[in-house]
Parts: sequence; C-alpha cells; structure tokens
Amino acid sequence: MRPRHLALAVAVAAIWGFNFVAIDAGLDHFPPLMFSALRFGLAAFPALLLVGRPQVPWRWVIAVALILGVTKFSLLFAGMAAGMPAGLSSLVLQSQAIFTMLFAVLFLRERPRRIQIAGLAVAVTGVLVVATRMGANLPAFLLVIGAAVAWGLSNVATRKASPPDSLRFMVWVSALATGPLVVLSLLIDGPSADLAALRAINTEALLSLLYIALVSTLAGFAGWGLLLRVYGAATVAPFSMLVPFFGIASAAVFLGEPVYLVDVLGGVLVVGGVLLGLVRGDLFSGRRLVRVEA
Repeated sequence: MRPRHLALAVAVAAIWGFNFVAIDAGLDHFPPLMFSALRFGLAAFPALLLVGRPQVPWRWVIAVALILGVTKFSLLFAGMAAGMPAGLSSLVLQSQAIFTMLFAVLFLRERPRRIQIAGLAVAVTGVLVVATRMGANLPAFLLVIGAAVAWGLSNVATRKASPPDSLRFMVWVSALATGPLVVLSLLIDGPSADLAALRAINTEALLSLLYIALVSTLAGFAGWGLLLRVYGAATVAPFSMLVPFFGIASAAVFLGEPVYLVDVLGGVLVVGGVLLGLVRGDLFSGRRLVRVEA
C-alpha cells in the first residue's frame, strides 16, 4: 500500500473511532432516535442531488436502509444512551464479524475454513469477557450486541447488492432510513422531546451532528470506498480493527472513560480473533464481506 493510502486507511479508522465520542456528546442533547434521523438526513441531503441513482436494485437499498440505518443505529444509540461507554461500544460492535459469518452461512451458503471458525471463537470469548464487566448494565450491552447483529445482516445484504459506488449507495441508504427514523422518533421519543431538543440545540450538539453526518459518514465512506477499489477488501479490511483502539483511546482522552484491564483483554481477543480469520485471505473463502460503518 502506498504511503498516502496507508495514511488514509489509518485516518479513516481514527475518524470512525472518534465517532463514538461524537455520538456520546450528541446523545447528551438529542433523543436517540431523533439524533439518528438527523444524522442520516444530513448525510443524505443535499448529497442526494449530486450522486445520481444508486446503481443497484431498490430492494437492496431499502433492505440495507432498514437493517443498517434504522435498526443498527437505533440500537447502538439506545445502548449508548442507556449507559454503554463510548469506547467499549466501539469494541463490542466488532462482534459484527461473528454474525456476518453466521448469516453468510445461512443465506449465502458460505463454507468458512477452520481457521476462520477458530478466529471467531476467540472473538466470541472476547465479547464474553467484556460482558462480565457490563453485568450491572446488561440491557445496554445487549442493545449494542443487537446493533452488531443488525450490522452483520446488513453486511450480507450489501454483499448481495454489490454496489459499484459505496458512497453513492450510502447516501441513498441514508435518505431512505431518514423517514422511518423520524416516524419512530415521534412515536417513541415523543414530539415534545424532539421539539425541545431542537429549540435548545447548542454548539456541542451541532458539531457532533455535523461530525457523524459529514465527516464520519460521507468523508469516511468516500475514503474507504477509494481504498477498496484500489486494493480490495482483503488488504483494506484489517484496518477496521484499528477502530476500537481509536474509540477507546479517544473516549479516555475526551470523555475521561477509564480503561480497565478486562476491557483490554477482551479487546485483544475480539480484534485478534477477527484478524485470525483474515490471515489466509478474505473472511469468507474469497468472498469480500468485511465492511465497517460507524
């Protein structure tokens, strides 16, 4: 990998890692579902007017919008709002690789190699280690695990869609996710809570919203898509394992979150297990299914 592309890969991982700090800051002001709706709405417009049609069948755009945009991020934001630490959330979400493999076996008839199964078994162990510390707030932990499940399912749907332009695809996914999220926010968060948050918006809330919509979503996926086109998933995917390290480090620096030994141990197992499955090529017998979104 050329030095400038290597720097880009690390920069994207850093952007997505810091994203969890921005989410934490935004959730201090916005209700979770409203925050997610605003995020996707801002990511979609006005970019939607510039990118053209998604270049894949609409059923896959709708499916990924509902699974990834609505379900995954609603569960993630709800889990973090319920008390799941930002840094730990960035780590636990990497368990998506486990669920991606399971769904790929079920729906794509993939046959993972033994080394891949062993690697994901190590990753499962890491998630269980982290779960031991979250016993006091297990519901928040399970919400983030649910987000990882949805992410794994969306990976398989995205693989089936095979969009030639990942940025364009993500803009349309964001656009189609916005409407259902607005409806859910009105029904669950309530109109009064949404209106109060909009009236009391401050600089910190606005900056966090702009960061996750424009920097993390649009700029992040533009850079990631470029790397995938130049080098392929087998080369680029391992850089996603840097996301939890940047997430935990930035949460410690900017939010003052303590870093516990059990978190470090669990993180090493999760990241090491996923990387083990990549040692001899793509995660799934030549299929390029490893994708990262934040």
